[in-house]
Amino acid sequence: MQKGPVVIIGAGPAGLTAAYVLSKAGVQSIVLEKDQMPGGIARTVNYKDYYFDIGGHRFFTKVKSVEDIWKEVLGEDLLRRNRLSRIYYNKKFFYYPLRPLNALLGLGIWNSILIFFSYLMAQLFPSKEEESFEQWVSNRFGKRLFKIFFKTYTEKVWGIPCDEISAEWAGQRVKGLSLMTALKNAILKSQSRQKDKKEVIKTLIDEFDYPKFGPGMMWQAMVESIKGKGSDVCLGKNVEGIRWSGNKIVALEVKQNGQMELVHGKDFISSMPIREALQKFKPEVPKEVLVAANDLKYRDFLTIALIINKPALFPDTWVYIHDSEVKVGRIQNFKNWSPFMVPDPNKTCLGLEYFCFEGDDLWNMPDEELIELGKKELESLGLVNRNDVEDGTVVRMPKAYPVYDSTYRKSLDVVRQFLEKIDNLQLVGRNGMHKYNNQDHSMLTAMLSAENILGANHDLWAVNVEQEYHEEMKIEPSEEAVLDKILPSVFSRMDPLGLATAIGSVVGLLIFTATLWLVMRGGPASFYLKLLNQFFIGYTVTLKGAFIGLAYGFSWGFLCGWLIAYLRNFIIAFYIYRIKRKVELLTFRDFLDHF
Repeated sequence: MQKGPVVIIGAGPAGLTAAYVLSKAGVQSIVLEKDQMPGGIARTVNYKDYYFDIGGHRFFTKVKSVEDIWKEVLGEDLLRRNRLSRIYYNKKFFYYPLRPLNALLGLGIWNSILIFFSYLMAQLFPSKEEESFEQWVSNRFGKRLFKIFFKTYTEKVWGIPCDEISAEWAGQRVKGLSLMTALKNAILKSQSRQKDKKEVIKTLIDEFDYPKFGPGMMWQAMVESIKGKGSDVCLGKNVEGIRWSGNKIVALEVKQNGQMELVHGKDFISSMPIREALQKFKPEVPKEVLVAANDLKYRDFLTIALIINKPALFPDTWVYIHDSEVKVGRIQNFKNWSPFMVPDPNKTCLGLEYFCFEGDDLWNMPDEELIELGKKELESLGLVNRNDVEDGTVVRMPKAYPVYDSTYRKSLDVVRQFLEKIDNLQLVGRNGMHKYNNQDHSMLTAMLSAENILGANHDLWAVNVEQEYHEEMKIEPSEEAVLDKILPSVFSRMDPLGLATAIGSVVGLLIFTATLWLVMRGGPASFYLKLLNQFFIGYTVTLKGAFIGLAYGFSWGFLCGWLIAYLRNFIIAFYIYRIKRKVELLTFRDFLDHF
């Protein structure tokens, strides 16, 4: 029997981060990992000194505390990399957001015209409801572009039709910029062009950090640091049961090499898939909770790593394959992630990613057949001659992606209501929360869970809801503060009735006062005031004329004021619309990275 003040299930980015933060605070923990390698889905596999990821893992974040840990753990081994990733469709490469000339040449004039009119129809007659992913994308880009660039790839990833995927997933993965951020970006961007070598706005999606030998370096270094501070990371230990009583977890039943042991603790943190965790509770959780947990679904994943006898193939770090004739969904070019990933500069290592369900035909296909499938599909795509492939291996990753289908939210709410009653258990990470977080947000949930144990009171479920970061631009703080004060008033809607009334009142009173002053003075009338009777029928420089001028002045001033406000609002609204559309396209540039 082992004891630990904090017991952590899972040695992926979330579990290890929690242990790392606790160890720095002097709190011991035990990390239990069923695999023989730390890192979870963010691990790096070494095959004959060729390093490859289980999917590519960019080190990009707006969460400074997470970035500080990355730099603290890896230091100079964290490289700065340029990013290039494109869509491969119909044997052509497409940038995204789509570049007009690139799209026109690749899609053809007629197809481009149809896409444009499809887009216009979507803007004029959008779907009133946005319940599905298909509706969400079609409303923003038109149905034709959806079918060309989103439908095939999305259904490869999830294995279900796009009209069964929740729009909530798209909304979470593609967080458009706030209006104020968009306006600040539009204004400051023009200023940045005038500054020598000083970049005011920086879109980090064009660059990212990456460990020299892949993300596995991060997790291995973190394991060593955790152990060095007196805590333990136990690999090959599978949690078979979670014992609970009342409102607390009591102990974990852990199996290793056929031997069972109990691990007790005061606090527990779990990054285990939430469905699996509920299935392991002893005694069994209430039936409705178990049914809800079992309704949560996952998409699984395998990588075929192929060693190619070519020094270079294409400049992309990764490529999205939008071709229904092949099963491969995405191709990673690991040499372009880091040259250190490939030991021989005359060779290239590609990672072909296939999305599947554990137990289906693709998942159960022997490794040799999968490698042959990879060779065949690379050749059919026109990217690689199969005879240049000299070696390969396969890695399978179960429960890689929590599925956001039409029923997941209801099921997750039931599970959360039950687990919130367990005082000493916190859920972290992507699978632990059944929440499609990126690596940095998974780490953030773990950091906050550690701080909760140390006395804080964070809401872990607010991460990636309150924490806006998807592809936003960083702006100099001083300029941002000034703009925060100015922009709301500059771009706020002008009230036409208010402006019309104000201008009408001022113009009418000016004519009334000027006329009345001349009448009381008894002198000759002003030439200009006399001219008013050419426009204002019945106006004279008399007491009666003063009231007639007041009426005319108010009416014409009111009309001019209303037109000014209306035109001003129209111009501002059109300007804001253009910025929002541009920003939405920019945020969509990173959209496919989050599948």
